[in-house]
Amino acid sequence: MKLFLAYIRERQKEIIALVLFGAIFVVSFFLYHLPIEAVGYPALLCLLVGMIFVIIDFIHVRARHEELCGIREMTAAMISQMPAAEGIEDADYQAVIENLITEVTSLQTDTDARYQDMVEYYTVWVHQIKTPIASMRLTLQNEDSELSRKLSSDLFRIEQYVEMVLAFLRLGANSSDYVFKEYELDDIIRQAVRRFSAEFIGRKLRLEYEPLHKSIVTDDKWLSFVVEQVLSNALKYTRSGGIRIYMSGSDTLCIEDTGIGIAPEDLPRVFEKGYTGYNGRSDKRASGIGLYLCKRICKNLGIEITAASQVGKGTVISLNIGQYKLKQE
Repeated sequence: MKLFLAYIRERQKEIIALVLFGAIFVVSFFLYHLPIEAVGYPALLCLLVGMIFVIIDFIHVRARHEELCGIREMTAAMISQMPAAEGIEDADYQAVIENLITEVTSLQTDTDARYQDMVEYYTVWVHQIKTPIASMRLTLQNEDSELSRKLSSDLFRIEQYVEMVLAFLRLGANSSDYVFKEYELDDIIRQAVRRFSAEFIGRKLRLEYEPLHKSIVTDDKWLSFVVEQVLSNALKYTRSGGIRIYMSGSDTLCIEDTGIGIAPEDLPRVFEKGYTGYNGRSDKRASGIGLYLCKRICKNLGIEITAASQVGKGTVISLNIGQYKLKQE
């Protein structure tokens, strides 16, 4: 009905002209005092023929509309051929659209090439910068002092930021390196906790963690990145107490800290890109990228990530991994 009303509005000039011609026809017969039958029968016949033409034209318009609606859902790269033009105006519009498609395709190709160059450059940069980092770590391992422990902790932060750069670039790529297999969740968590062991010991923070005995299907590299980012944030804002890793129910992995917490007005936006909130403004090192990357990665992994927090009491980051129940073949 909506389409038919739009069709009537589009054809209103023709309809008004038809009614006007009919009125002239009737008035002319009336002025010549001709019998009403001489007017009525031709008028009904014209009305019937006109309705048939309107119905046929509307069916044609509806078919064309549906065809264009189908094309509208496609991207510029998917549109290989437009419907046949019906008139000069249609041909002009199609020429404009084809020119725009050509321009968009050219811009997309150029953008992809430049993006690929940037990814390749920073990938090389990441691997190059890892060499002096590894050398510095080996140097610091030869001595055990408060200064060396502090430098080792800062060096570990640098390594994390380097990995964040690489993860950010890879997430924006059209292709991905996700490899899904069955893993023990405990292996992924132990690997992440082991990387932060020095910080736990140096800051005298306790870790509450018992084996979870949970198997999941995931990409261990990307899930490890998420767990490490959550642990990093928890350690960054926890001054005393500790961190607890546990399962809530059978499908939700929780990482809970006793840190400063997140303000209620900041909580809905902690996963937004670049958003740091009150805590981030007080900590000038915060970039607002870590949890954003976690959200993006979890979306690709099919995991739901949520945050709950109370100011002064701590924060709980929950990862719903229930979708990884294996089907029996």
